[in-house]
Amino acid sequence: MKTLVLNCGSSSIKYKLFDMTSGEVMAQGGIERVGLDDSFLKFTEKNGEKITLEKNIPHHEEGINFILTILTDEKYGCIKNYSEIDAVGHRVVHGGEKFASSVLITQEVIDMLIECAEFAPLHNPANLEGINAIKKILPDTPQVGVFDTAFHQSMPDYAYLYAFPYNIYEQYGVRRYGFHGTSHRYVSRRACEILGVSYDKQRIITAHIGNGGSVTAIKDGKSIDTSMGMTPTAGLIMGTRCGDVDAGALPFIMKKENLDTDSLSDYINKKSGVAGFSEISSDMRDIESAMFAGNKRAVQILNMYNYRIKKYIGAYAAILNGVDILIFTGGVGENQWTTRAEVCRNMEYMGLLFDEEKNKNERGREIVLSKPESKVKVMVVPTDEEYMIASDVKEILENK
Repeated sequence: MKTLVLNCGSSSIKYKLFDMTSGEVMAQGGIERVGLDDSFLKFTEKNGEKITLEKNIPHHEEGINFILTILTDEKYGCIKNYSEIDAVGHRVVHGGEKFASSVLITQEVIDMLIECAEFAPLHNPANLEGINAIKKILPDTPQVGVFDTAFHQSMPDYAYLYAFPYNIYEQYGVRRYGFHGTSHRYVSRRACEILGVSYDKQRIITAHIGNGGSVTAIKDGKSIDTSMGMTPTAGLIMGTRCGDVDAGALPFIMKKENLDTDSLSDYINKKSGVAGFSEISSDMRDIESAMFAGNKRAVQILNMYNYRIKKYIGAYAAILNGVDILIFTGGVGENQWTTRAEVCRNMEYMGLLFDEEKNKNERGREIVLSKPESKVKVMVVPTDEEYMIASDVKEILENK
């Protein structure tokens, strides 16, 4: 079974083509700058060579057409024709309360996704463009939607409700939804496979840390709390997002900086976080280099960044009544050993014995970083959301 996985952003399209019979990645790449000047497709050949092809791509349908053309190209392709693609899986950012699992896409599902678009105005419309493009280009090919929010629909109401007047929830759906669900689900399952333990009997904390970041508490295979909220702005300090702040500070800043609501959204999502505070970069590698060079602001933001992660882990250890597995994933979680070390320092009280030497210089591979006698297993598990999406597609179609 060959499954194409698409992740359509506002100006990008990432893709992977899987042979799910063997689990092989047949092709992968992405288009950048959709609808902008100088758009291009970049992909990796099987020999590891990276190819970049420039092309004017005014919209997502044109981009998906270009991807399919390359997949069947005599020089670059890996399939002979479109009919070899058995199914298409889509990453969909926001499913609201309507979707608690991945679903086969029908017109009814599309209508519900349109209703959810106001919760993720930058992402859901782009996700829908990808779905509609495939519907037009490959009308007989089944499509499956996999939602960032679905995994967190198991949270209890006391974890997801906000203390606004109740009608705000009833009328507008204002509540905690959480994101990165596909990643949290993949790495937690994969960690249990590696350790040879039962997924539905573990207390797990997953820390997906990258330019965006979230921490999730998983008990017996179900998400019971997560740091992101109604939007991806809440929780951890991120590349350009502020994370948790005093809500009362927002109207104060609006007044002082003369901001309207759109400007405030831009301020907290694009001009804050690591980049906004440091005035250096949103890339943690740049911040770490500046820290080692003695930059005071870089030191401050790194301390803030690591502290917030540690704070959430401590809180989730409390609601889980202990932790069996702590997992780091995402660009920073997988690659930045200094952040892992700071987060895991002085955690002996909860039975976490961290191997500092083993942790140093470990990057991007599956590994246990706790000492053998540690009650808490600390792991790095590189995320693979695309494989999780392809797996969901396979399961749904086989049980249809």
